[in-house]
Amino acid sequence: MAKKRPLTKAHQPRITDGEVPVVGAREPCPCGSGRRYKACHGRAAAHAVTELVHRPFEGLPGEGDWVALRELVPAATAELPLKGGLPEGVPSVTLATVLPMAWPALRREDGSVLIGLQNDTASGDISRDLADTLQRALAAEPGNPVQSRRAPAEGPRLQDLLDPEGAFEPVVHSGFEFWVPDAENATPEVTASLERANAAAIPTAKLTGVDAAYWCETPDKNHLRWVMPHEEELLLDALARLHAAGRSNLGDGTRLVGSFRAHGLTVPVWDLPSGVGAEDVEKPAAEFAERLAGALAAGVPLTADERRARGGLTNRQVTLS
Repeated sequence: MAKKRPLTKAHQPRITDGEVPVVGAREPCPCGSGRRYKACHGRAAAHAVTELVHRPFEGLPGEGDWVALRELVPAATAELPLKGGLPEGVPSVTLATVLPMAWPALRREDGSVLIGLQNDTASGDISRDLADTLQRALAAEPGNPVQSRRAPAEGPRLQDLLDPEGAFEPVVHSGFEFWVPDAENATPEVTASLERANAAAIPTAKLTGVDAAYWCETPDKNHLRWVMPHEEELLLDALARLHAAGRSNLGDGTRLVGSFRAHGLTVPVWDLPSGVGAEDVEKPAAEFAERLAGALAAGVPLTADERRARGGLTNRQVTLS
């Protein structure tokens, strides 16, 4: 049997590290080494993009609503204004909580773009992954979904692509009919996905009087989940002051039950009686916001009772991201 000759690389073009594009993990590395991408430049790229960004939406208008749409809200959309305006042939760019078949993005037949927010991402920076998806959706042929991939480590983030002066105004929907402008002509796969999503959606509403607060209805009780922008330690101190003073509720039968962390922000949660709707907590939430502002500005050490209240709130805190 003839001996195998060693692989020669002399004829393969070599390019510098900064020029190596991102390809599939099992594809030959574009640098010309002869190795698979994952065993060559993909190794460093994977390490670079998996470093966790704790506040991926920081600096975007409506950071709290971005977190809520990512973690709390089943069905919602929001128009995304781009820096420099929309490209020719793209009438709109819309963020959606989820898309059919969990597509990362969709370029519709009319050229409009839908971006899914609740998809799994390949790196530790959701903002960079979404920006990569957005750019590929803008360049996609109309009528096609965009598939997932690992974003380039040095690619732009949403903060680089979206207009920082643009408004971020989520619209909460009762179902996912926004997926299909013409439901009668939807494919069987999309129709089945729509039916499953609608069956699983929890009724949700956004409060209008305060920022990033969302009411939801469950079989046993209702809840208010409020994404707050304040520094975590200061916020927990303020909540503890109000809790110890018996001023942390939102009316009769309501109760502050704890909080969770999501994408660098703290989200207090209240239990509400099943008969309490979103409109019923609008005024109590606005009044609570005023009490919270005073507690945040207190600037004095916690009392013993307040420290115990803080310990109880902290023990019931969980981290989602």
